[in-house]
Amino acid sequence: MDLQFSREDETFREEVRAFLRDHLPPRLSEKVRTGKRLTKQDMEEWHAILNGRGWLANHWPAEYGGTGWSVTQKYIFEVEVALANAPRIVPFGVSMLGPVLIKYGSEEQKRYWLPRILDGSDWWCQGYSEPGAGSDLASVKTTAVRDGDHYVVNGQKTWTTLGQYANMIFCLVRTSSSGKRQEGISFLLVDMATPGIEIRPITLLDGEQEVNEVFFTDVRVPVANLVGEENKGWTYAKFLLTYERTNIAGVGGSMAAFKQLRQIAETQRKGGLPLAEDPLFAARLARLEIELENMKTTNLRVVAAAGHGAAPVAESSMLKIRGTEIRQEIDALARRALGPYAQPFVAEALEEGFNGEPVGPGYAASVTPRYLNDRKLSIFGGSNEVQREIITKAILEL
Repeated sequence: MDLQFSREDETFREEVRAFLRDHLPPRLSEKVRTGKRLTKQDMEEWHAILNGRGWLANHWPAEYGGTGWSVTQKYIFEVEVALANAPRIVPFGVSMLGPVLIKYGSEEQKRYWLPRILDGSDWWCQGYSEPGAGSDLASVKTTAVRDGDHYVVNGQKTWTTLGQYANMIFCLVRTSSSGKRQEGISFLLVDMATPGIEIRPITLLDGEQEVNEVFFTDVRVPVANLVGEENKGWTYAKFLLTYERTNIAGVGGSMAAFKQLRQIAETQRKGGLPLAEDPLFAARLARLEIELENMKTTNLRVVAAAGHGAAPVAESSMLKIRGTEIRQEIDALARRALGPYAQPFVAEALEEGFNGEPVGPGYAASVTPRYLNDRKLSIFGGSNEVQREIITKAILEL
């Protein structure tokens, strides 16, 4: 297995870098670099820029508006975008629902929904988790009862990321209570403007409304919005989660975060010397860098295997575990590096146009909120404990 990039891959990397230099708005890059909160308009702006270049849905087949890139090119693109401090592509439509529709949706669904994902007509959110069904998604209780040409949906979803912006939600719903729990789940597309839907915000530890509760009371959804077959949604859900977990690993994001951590360590001082020269801190930094390099190598191995047609099941779970743990370690070490400057939490300092007096270096305001927000990484997308079970079953063929 060759983990070195070819000359063609390196040429592609330069093409991506040139595009980012020419088209990534400096205002957006600076907001990402300094940890400022992105607005809906910011995310839509970057979405439109990538779509204009034809690079938004880079993992879709070319016939549906994708790029036709190799898995190596996708990896290079994701890393370079992260290192350039570009906004993260909102994943729910492009990276989650899109692949499910391409593989399992009807031709009518593909023709209608895929172009709307690309041009931004629809902002999707994910209706998976419920108060009693987080990592154990087979326990979902939201019901969808067939009534003529519609399903009537009742129940509740929670932790719905960016649901306050969405006009559409894809949901796991229970259409049968017989047999195994997994056998009675269906995959349904729901218009958020339908009567009977209520959204309630959840404010997280970092002070931001990133997630929501979504309540369904006698919500009527056309049967035409069922993806695939009734009671087969568990298969589609697992397929989607493979994409989500690999995305959560965020190798490029961790590389960018580690680069910033090293800059902090070289700027902050201890005993008159840069913190990076303190033996204890330098050892922690070195250990983290080794773990990051190991994860990069593992990711490249997965990329190489995928390029030969392998399906990354256990591997995507491995990447999810190590990727989230490493990102949390980077956050924790950044807080340690800043010392007392990491303690104050001024939420207003994360908003664009803040004119108040900063506490410590300009980048300090975002360190604690990022640390607090990223505690969720090892839980969502299937907790890391669940991922270890998936790895065990896959490797031992249980």
